[in-house]
Amino acid sequence: MSRKKGLYAESLACEYLQKNGYEIIQRNFSSKYGEIDIIALKSKIIHFIEVKSGKNFEPIYAITPKKMSKIIKTIQYYLLQYDPQTTYCIDALIIKDEDINLIENITL
Repeated sequence: MSRKKGLYAESLACEYLQKNGYEIIQRNFSSKYGEIDIIALKSKIIHFIEVKSGKNFEPIYAITPKKMSKIIKTIQYYLLQYDPQTTYCIDALIIKDEDINLIENITL
């Protein structure tokens, strides 16, 4: 996916999240380990959200074990800087055609 398409999908994701009671804390948090697309807060839980979009395939399959490893390392780095004891979960926000689907706790 091009960077432009990715940013557009992330903007749609942020709008969706805000309409559903999430407070956007940060977008595109980067570390030497990887990047978190969206960090949001809802009900005192930090949600680390990976955004995937596509038309002719199932975008969820783009979250590979290697990608999850990078996400987890990046989250650990983020938490060390802010609050290592905070409650959090890892979510995927999938945009396919016009449908938006939030899948919480993708590591379970």
